[in-house]
Amino acid sequence: RHPLATFFHLFFRVSAIITYLFCDWFSNSFVACFVTILLLLSFDFWSVKNVTGRLLVGLRWWNQIDEDGKSHWVFEARRVSIAASTEAEARIFWLGLIVCPVIWTLFFFSTLFSLKLKWLALVIAGISLQTANLYGYIHCKLGGQKSISTATSSF
Repeated sequence: RHPLATFFHLFFRVSAIITYLFCDWFSNSFVACFVTILLLLSFDFWSVKNVTGRLLVGLRWWNQIDEDGKSHWVFEARRVSIAASTEAEARIFWLGLIVCPVIWTLFFFSTLFSLKLKWLALVIAGISLQTANLYGYIHCKLGGQKSISTATSSF
């Protein structure tokens, strides 16, 4: 039902990983590689958080600040069950959401042990962005069982 969303869910993630692995082959500029990978990671974070999670699995999360200045995290899950045609999309969503932070964690240890410390900030950014989405969607799946209409009416 949502082939474009499924494509972009994986495209930015895989592109960031591939660019990280092979950037030294194509460019001698550390800054260009760093910025390219960080942009891909940012595009991935935004697209997963705002588009693909809602379309592929019916989950979304965000942070809102009330009038008192207090921060509230909102986790929502759609009540309607996922149709059989979108089960494959849901599996792709969760597989991409779980596997990519693991890969960035492996990059962290390989970067740390090979003493490529200039790449460490980028790898930590990758872990942070990927893990934030994973945490948000796991929280939605397990704890955000109230429907979207209930959450918006209480707001």
